[in-house]
Amino acid sequence: MPVLPIARMGNPVLRKIAEPIADPTDPAVARLAADMIATMLDAPGVGLAAPQIAESRRIIVFRVPADRGEGEEVANTVLVNPVIEPLTDDMVLGWEGCLSIPGLRGLVPRYARIRYRGYGLDGARIEREASGFHARVVQHEVDHLDGVLYLDRMNDLRLLVCTEEMHHLNAALAAATHITAAPGAATDAPTPA
Repeated sequence: MPVLPIARMGNPVLRKIAEPIADPTDPAVARLAADMIATMLDAPGVGLAAPQIAESRRIIVFRVPADRGEGEEVANTVLVNPVIEPLTDDMVLGWEGCLSIPGLRGLVPRYARIRYRGYGLDGARIEREASGFHARVVQHEVDHLDGVLYLDRMNDLRLLVCTEEMHHLNAALAAATHITAAPGAATDAPTPA
């Protein structure tokens, strides 16, 4: 399971719509998933989409550490041909970063609750509801399959910061609007997606 280079913003593969995978049980798909998990963990990150390793295919891997998942821990998960359905119109702001956009964080609105569907490497259908950090990670990674970066979702680019300066904006936001970056509210602080 080699650790693969991560495509950075500006690489055209990150702006393409990824191709569906015909057979989730193909051994080549399992090898790709294993390489993606190794790369995600090495980064370290909590999610990775195939376009981020220059593979324009509809597969994501993700995890939700216990300390980030509001009590819910999700082990390394592989989702082939994922589809997201919002379960509410409620949007929640949270800090996100990305392995493909190192050194930056942005305050991004995401659906508070979603249902996601797809397939595992055994070909079995996966369907699950998610909220909080879990929902945020899945939405972030599926966006990559559609050529969307978290920057595209931001309503206000003044809420984009260098990671080492994030504490300044957190303090200003808390004072002005009572928005805080609670633990688990960021897709990748300290581990990018």
